[in-house]
Amino acid sequence: MDLGLKDRVALIAASSRGLGRACAHTLSAEEAKVAICARDDKTLRATADEIARDTGNQVLAIVADLTSARDCRRVVQETIDFFGGLHVLVTNNGGPAAGYFFDFDDNEWYRTVDLTLMSAVRLIRAAVPQMREQKWGRIINITSVSVKEPLDNLILSNSVRAGVIGMARTLANQLAAEGITVNNVLPGHILTGRVIELAENQARAQGKSPDEVLASFAASIPVGRVGKPEELAALVAFLASEQAAYINGTSILVDGGRYKGLM
Repeated sequence: MDLGLKDRVALIAASSRGLGRACAHTLSAEEAKVAICARDDKTLRATADEIARDTGNQVLAIVADLTSARDCRRVVQETIDFFGGLHVLVTNNGGPAAGYFFDFDDNEWYRTVDLTLMSAVRLIRAAVPQMREQKWGRIINITSVSVKEPLDNLILSNSVRAGVIGMARTLANQLAAEGITVNNVLPGHILTGRVIELAENQARAQGKSPDEVLASFAASIPVGRVGKPEELAALVAFLASEQAAYINGTSILVDGGRYKGLM
């Protein structure tokens, strides 16, 4: 299937590693013009070079802190200035700290709002005018299965990621008539640095090894394994495509069937 992404411009947030990196690689392989951003200059540029080498396509690397409103605006503008447009925005960021309700003070809650909710709000706010001008756009938010099924030790993620879903679902209604769709992707256990970190934390608390915890994750998943980043990236590429024009306002799980609810 030709996804129609050749020469589309895609900006993927927090994309030097993990799910963001996988999305950037997949979109570049589909011949989109890709911009990536992250805080760590060395890791970011190494990722850009590796994706460009693998796919044969240029990748723009922009060093940025997505908790900064100014940096969110700058990342979008630099992408538009460099490539001449912006068609696909994938919002993403590192996961909030793990812990329970009384572990966090107001400052940590505010930081999580900036990291998880406001980074998406600010990137979308900066990107939509260009998408409106083109009368075509795809906004895809990477959130978490926790918006469907809260996880006990992720109070910050459970709370603030739900705000991303509420914002996105409302925005989907407001932008659809202008050729812009808004969708959410909800990863479950996928083998990234974030999941390994959570497994290590859980292992320390339970007196187990990280491998034992990862095995317990796999045992709870009907397909019998933890997911691969490129499996989520394939869905993101489809949602970014011409073929996905009638998919709007959805939240799609990528969790191997772990979530047991009906909706």
